[in-house]
Amino acid sequence: TRHAAVMTRATAAGAAIINDIEALQGEDAMKAAAASGAPVVMMHKRGTPETMQQSLDYDFAPIDIYEFLNNRVNAAINAGIPASAIAVDPGFGFGKSVRHNLQLVNWLSLFQGLGVVVLFGASRKSTIAKLSTGEPAKGRLPGSLSLAAAAWRQGAHIIRGHDVAETA
Repeated sequence: TRHAAVMTRATAAGAAIINDIEALQGEDAMKAAAASGAPVVMMHKRGTPETMQQSLDYDFAPIDIYEFLNNRVNAAINAGIPASAIAVDPGFGFGKSVRHNLQLVNWLSLFQGLGVVVLFGASRKSTIAKLSTGEPAKGRLPGSLSLAAAAWRQGAHIIRGHDVAETA
């Protein structure tokens, strides 16, 4: 969630992690996450789900995204969230072109410099279909596994996937 009230209620009810696609930028989100004591995942994305594919201008996507996430990690630490409880997700497919997504895969080891856990999720993403034969989401297992393996080689600590047994 990206909503502070949901973070608070969910963690009070036993949620073990907060995964925010807006990197705790929402109103009171950072405060709620810090107060919860739960680990957090902060993802990079531009715009809203409706507009995120409209603003695809980066100087160099991996560096631009690294700088954004570095600022968010520092903000979280300053809010009282320990670095050991922070993970970053560069947001493969969220406000990025195919080219940007491939740059992220090839430069994923850069994010190790943030000193926190790196999560990577490309499972079933449309980039796979654009690089292949246009398969529907459930037909993208080979591409999902290839990207997961590439991310693992680049040092990703967590791989998010739909096909858990195959990915493992």
